[in-house]
Amino acid sequence: MTVIVDAAGVSVSRSDRVLFEELSVTVTDRDRLGVVGINGSGKSTLLRVLAGTEVPEAGQVRTGRGVRVGILDQDAALSGGRVRDAVGAGWEPEAILDRLGMGLLLDRPVSDLSGGQSKRVALARVLVRPCELLILDEPTNHLDLPAIAWLEAWLSGFPGGVVLVSHDRHVLDRVTTRMIELDRGRAYVHEGGYAGYLAAGADRAEKAGEAETIRRNLARRELAWLRRGAPARTRKPQARVDAARRVLDTRPEAAARTGPLDVGYDTPRLGSKVIEAFEASFGYPAAAEEVLIGVSLRIDPRERLGVVGVNGSGKSTLLEGLAGLRAPSRGRVEHGPTARIGYYAQQGSELDSGARVRDLVAGPTRTVGDPVDVRLMERFWFIGELPWATVGTLSGGERRRLQLLLVLAERPNVLLVDEPTNDLDLDTLRALEDFLEDWPGALITVSHDRTFLDRVTEKIVACRDRHVSEVPGGLAAWIAESVAGEQRRRRQPSGSASGSRPPKQMASGEEIGTRRRSATTVGFELRQLDKELARLTRERDRVAEAFEITGDHRDLARLGAELAAAQADLDGAEERWLAVAEEAETDR
Repeated sequence: MTVIVDAAGVSVSRSDRVLFEELSVTVTDRDRLGVVGINGSGKSTLLRVLAGTEVPEAGQVRTGRGVRVGILDQDAALSGGRVRDAVGAGWEPEAILDRLGMGLLLDRPVSDLSGGQSKRVALARVLVRPCELLILDEPTNHLDLPAIAWLEAWLSGFPGGVVLVSHDRHVLDRVTTRMIELDRGRAYVHEGGYAGYLAAGADRAEKAGEAETIRRNLARRELAWLRRGAPARTRKPQARVDAARRVLDTRPEAAARTGPLDVGYDTPRLGSKVIEAFEASFGYPAAAEEVLIGVSLRIDPRERLGVVGVNGSGKSTLLEGLAGLRAPSRGRVEHGPTARIGYYAQQGSELDSGARVRDLVAGPTRTVGDPVDVRLMERFWFIGELPWATVGTLSGGERRRLQLLLVLAERPNVLLVDEPTNDLDLDTLRALEDFLEDWPGALITVSHDRTFLDRVTEKIVACRDRHVSEVPGGLAAWIAESVAGEQRRRRQPSGSASGSRPPKQMASGEEIGTRRRSATTVGFELRQLDKELARLTRERDRVAEAFEITGDHRDLARLGAELAAAQADLDGAEERWLAVAEEAETDR
């Protein structure tokens, strides 16, 4: 075990608050260190301090001799040129870009990339360069689920140390071995990764309650003794009396954020018809072909629908079409007469930097300070001075939280949210999940956050090959299928068309120009293949379950490879079954 970086007693503050003080932590080549805390607590600042790009006000940061540091900032800048130029030449940069969903954009100018695409290129640039310490700020933002699964496995096999800020609880749980929690100027280091952080937080809250009870009981006894006094005493020590009274009059430190509140949310009642799509296709005027074709969906009044798919597969297009923001090029989309749709875009809406939070929440139709609006703001932690703050003074996370709050403040009964977890801290994510679990309307969400999808959705549909279809087996099945699909694509000969269906395999013993086999032989092979499919399906499901529940980051890469192999074997058996079944039909 080699020490890579050692921080001793570091402190950083801003004009209005202390971010952290007297923070000490050592990172070794075996560490996978996660950093968590609410928006504005100093997570990104701590990463820059550990990377050596920001100097702390106090304390020291020592980096091992010859240690190279790779850092991914939230706002990573790219130089000009093409995508391949920004990352580097060679097979490895191209392979990593391909894994991150940028394989078809290698020759696109960097200046033409979207914000999400730029972040993926910046991540690839960091991963491909040799280093002993990786420092990553929200690396999973703008990645699809297969890319996140690949990144988890890659980080688990990285031979150096890793420090990352992430809101993705699944990634934190799978990858981290230790956690740093930043809370109102203090830092807590927890062993055991994300689970250890949760357990330590609960234990700290319980001990704080017990300590407060003991403290107040001691103060009561002290005050009673002083009031009673000794018989010979003529003058009581007033200073000690006042000190005991102050203990009783003060309250313990409040939590950084309050728990869930009863918002009293008035959601208009939904009828039986919500949203229905009939063979709808969606595209863009300048595009050569439509993004999605033949979409048929019926949304129920209590729908809990998750939408998944690789980047560029049409997830946002689907939400825009269902929300009525994009007209179908063919087919139709109908909204029920009682449907009141709220749409939360991936990039968020533009807000007036001079407007106050409470005025925006009230909007043009309600009185500023409406009790329901106040409780809604409190639930998403716009408390204290924040309701009176202007948009221009909010942090990036606070602004993102406000954009979500403004959609909810419109009192929709149908909610379509596109990547709502990006840039939200863990507390806000849990508050949003609690809110949506109790919310009586219909929900459709695009997300790459597996924990969020598991908590708030009941059904998964996937956008793939320009179609939308339900995924039997849910999220785990989709991830396994996607990993296996990537494996098949990479095994495909270079001369074949990317993404095309593998050529149909001939049945065992069948050759071109030979005599057709007997129906008895074909039927026997079909029964054998049925048994083989059942066995391979059980094996795939067993590995998929182990992949989902393992908490050991060292097992992640091994199980991921086993899962991909099991799915590939199952796909091959299905191809053989289809070929033999077609032969059986021909013999009839």
